[in-house]
Amino acid sequence: MRRRREKKRRPPFPLPNALVLLSTPDGWRYSLFDVRGGMTCGALPDVPADVDPREARAAAARMVTQLVRQFHEADVDVVWEPPHDDRSWTAQVQVLGAAEKQSQP
Repeated sequence: MRRRREKKRRPPFPLPNALVLLSTPDGWRYSLFDVRGGMTCGALPDVPADVDPREARAAAARMVTQLVRQFHEADVDVVWEPPHDDRSWTAQVQVLGAAEKQSQP
């Protein structure tokens, strides 16, 4: 009798490698670029439009870090580049390695 091979589930998106953050009158928008050349765009939830850019960058970095941990079980470092203007920021997303499993209580 043969065993059926279980297919490994692929994450819903490839690893990100770049992030763009934009300040708009309606709030903070992001574009997340992945290693396959794809792009995912959206708004930062729960981040008001008038928040300090440092807080918005920190929120965007947390979002990317949590997504990568959840779907790829890896840790990343989000490295912000010097800004070209006061309304947009870009960052490189660098994979650091496998995330440590946290035990559930």
